[in-house]
Amino acid sequence: MPRFREAAVTLKMTLCRASLSGASPPREAILLPAGYMSPPELTIAPVLQSERLLKILAPYSTIRIVTHDNPDPDAIAAGWGLQRLLAEHFDRRPIEFVAGGAIVRAENRHLVELLNPPLRIVDTVAEDPETATVLVDCGIGTSNHLATRHRVQPVAVIDHHALSRTPVDVAFADIRPSVAATATIVAGYLREQGIDPGVKLASAMLYAMRTETCGCETAHSELDRSIMLWLTEHAEPGLIAEIENAPLARAYFSDLVLALQGTQLFDETALCLLPKASGPETVGEVADLLIRCEGVCRVLCAGAIDDDLYVSVRTRREDERAVELLQKTLDGIGGGGGHTHRAGGKVTGIASAGKMSNPLEQKLQERWLAACDEKNRRPKRLVGLREIVENL
Repeated sequence: MPRFREAAVTLKMTLCRASLSGASPPREAILLPAGYMSPPELTIAPVLQSERLLKILAPYSTIRIVTHDNPDPDAIAAGWGLQRLLAEHFDRRPIEFVAGGAIVRAENRHLVELLNPPLRIVDTVAEDPETATVLVDCGIGTSNHLATRHRVQPVAVIDHHALSRTPVDVAFADIRPSVAATATIVAGYLREQGIDPGVKLASAMLYAMRTETCGCETAHSELDRSIMLWLTEHAEPGLIAEIENAPLARAYFSDLVLALQGTQLFDETALCLLPKASGPETVGEVADLLIRCEGVCRVLCAGAIDDDLYVSVRTRREDERAVELLQKTLDGIGGGGGHTHRAGGKVTGIASAGKMSNPLEQKLQERWLAACDEKNRRPKRLVGLREIVENL
């Protein structure tokens, strides 16, 4: 029996060395004693994704985590979780977590105020051979983050959005469209490494997963379910409830009234071109509301903020994908990304002082209806003008 154990130890050490070196296990045969049978305790564990990431980042003197502009709860929580993981393993190494734009949605601002994640909003990032850039909750080549705009080549990508047409050519890529949130993936890393997320980070991650599965995007993978249970042990429900009930500015209600008055229905297809939007978050929130309207299966909501046009798409049909409808609508003029039932994008420099021109409105309507293969071109208003006047 001792020779069998010796052989088992030799096999384990050989596979372990191959794993740590990044190489595949050797193809040549490993000679074992005649009659050898693998003992029950001999198992070959797969290399953990978190271990691979840590090994790839180890040579760099600085690590920069970049998430998308105007970060949402998933971007904030996932980036924060990754910063916690790296700080635990590279305790004296500078690790920064940055994004462009602003924290725009009321709930997101409240999250930042209550939980104080280590996120900085910046205008620019620079290429540096000693700095490893890690993209979180955003992809290579998309226009909605700092790395693309400033031509910074990432070392790693961690995301749950469907792949774009741009090939992923990085040292580390963990892209899982089947999971509900990027926070799920990063929480999995923390659990793999035995790191306690703490109350605030766990609450942020759990809230992120809830926001990513709202509306029609309700699918949860086995990993999502497992991570939710794990995070619930550490999170504080009161913090999540407080974030969900963040105070809303008066301008929000003004935007909402105008949006509902301006929404057009083409049978199952809705189109809302906002006459006014106080911030980009209004566009997504109106789309989330309209997709719940009885008889509506797909929605495009668009609004001009300064010189840019923000677009949100929602669908609850299982035979079409929101991200594809968005890409068809913005093909050649803008870009974006998303999921099966939810997607968002932007067209830069196309509006003027927060207003859409009539030709732009007409072009957007034609593209949206064509993308949806909508034959009805005679819309009805969601809320009729006569009904509005009669109830003033």
